[in-house]
Amino acid sequence: MSETILIVDDDPAIANLIEIYLHNEGYTVMKANNGHDALELMKRKEPKLVILDIMMPGMSGLEVCRHIRADKAVPILMVSAKAEDMDKILGLMTGADDYLVKPFNPLELLARVRSLLRRAYGLNVRSNKERSADVMAFENLEIDKATHTVTADGKPVHLTSIEFGILHLLASHPGRVFSAEAIYEHVWNEPYSPTYTTVMVHISKLRDKLETESGHKWIHTVWGVGYKFDR
Repeated sequence: MSETILIVDDDPAIANLIEIYLHNEGYTVMKANNGHDALELMKRKEPKLVILDIMMPGMSGLEVCRHIRADKAVPILMVSAKAEDMDKILGLMTGADDYLVKPFNPLELLARVRSLLRRAYGLNVRSNKERSADVMAFENLEIDKATHTVTADGKPVHLTSIEFGILHLLASHPGRVFSAEAIYEHVWNEPYSPTYTTVMVHISKLRDKLETESGHKWIHTVWGVGYKFDR
C-alpha cells in the first residue's frame, strides 16, 4: 500500500500541482483547503506526512501544526511564501520537520518528501533479534532505533523524525562534539546549506523535550564548535 500524504493549502492551483507530482510518484493523496478540515481528515485516516501551508484564512498553518504536534509525530513539511529566517524559525519551533519557500520546484518538494519519509519510517523494518541490539540505555533514558521511539522513566518522549535522528546520532557517540554542518549532513542526508538556525532550532526543541521528561540535561552546547551528548 502506498504512503498517504495530506496536502493542506487554500490555493487549489498549488494543491493540485503538488497532487499531480505525488500521484506520479505513487503516493496516495488527501487534500484540505483549510486547517479545520485537515484536522478532521486526520481523525479518520492518519497520513504518513503532511504538506502544510502557513498562510491560510481562519486557522493558520502554524495553529494546525500545534494541534497535530499535541499528540502526533507525523512528519510535517511546511510551505510558505515567507522566506525570512525568523519565519522559518517560527515554523520549525512550532513543530515542522522541514520548511520550503514558495514558489518552489516540484522536484525539490518531492526530494524533501522522500527524505522525510525515509527518516521517519525507514528505521522501522527490523527483526526482533536486531531490535534488541538497537536499544541504547542511559540512566532513565532509552533510545530504540528499531521502533524509532524514546522513553524516559518508561514514559514515551514524543519526538519528530528530525529530532530522533539528531538524538540517535549524538547518543551513538557520547562525548563526541558534532558541528552543525556534520549534524545536518548526517541527519538530513544531504549537503549542508549555510543555515545554522535550522539545526539550532531542532536541537533546542529536542533538548527541552528531553529535559522536561527525564529531568536530565543530555545535550550540551560546545560554544563555537557544536553539540554533544553526555551521559
